[in-house]
Amino acid sequence: MERFALARGMALKKDNHYQALVARDASLWLVMPQTFMNASGRAVQMLAGFFKIPAEEILVVHDELDFPPGTARIKQGGGISGHNGLRDISQRLGSHDYWRLRLGVGRPADKDSGADYVLEKPPAEEREAIEGAIARSLEVVPQMLEGDMQAAMLKLHSQDKPVAPKAETKKAEAKKAEPAAQPKAEAKHEGGLKGFFKGLTGSKK
Repeated sequence: MERFALARGMALKKDNHYQALVARDASLWLVMPQTFMNASGRAVQMLAGFFKIPAEEILVVHDELDFPPGTARIKQGGGISGHNGLRDISQRLGSHDYWRLRLGVGRPADKDSGADYVLEKPPAEEREAIEGAIARSLEVVPQMLEGDMQAAMLKLHSQDKPVAPKAETKKAEAKKAEPAAQPKAEAKHEGGLKGFFKGLTGSKK
């Protein structure tokens, strides 16, 4: 958001009333909540309520664990996928119908450490991929401001340049380093082969 504000000649300033960094020009507001993540919706609710801005005209930019670094996606509505910031915004607006710009950061190896993971400094390759996704997202802002979300989505979604996040890379390297298991004699039995292939492909969760 800082990069967009700079390019547009907008200055983000601290506003204690909204507990956020705020900027405005003739056609839009920029709001960066300075509260804890699970209270992100406070500033959005206050500003949208006072200026009568409907959810359909709000774009929330957030990190997305389900996408690898380098991926950027636009969508309207949908679930919150355990994201505390989105949960608070949805509850305070009373709607899921706002737009979202989702920037992939990948998932940590430990699924329970997502909150700490997104605060860590990413490796150089991942950071470069994330910066690239941000740059490509900024290129479609004109279409979004004109209300042509479909054109913005088509352009942005066709330019992904994802990289494998560090957690997946380490997991793959560890798996590659494991010595190959010696097949047992009973593996020649059909049931043994089925079990072997199931172990190779894994089971969907």
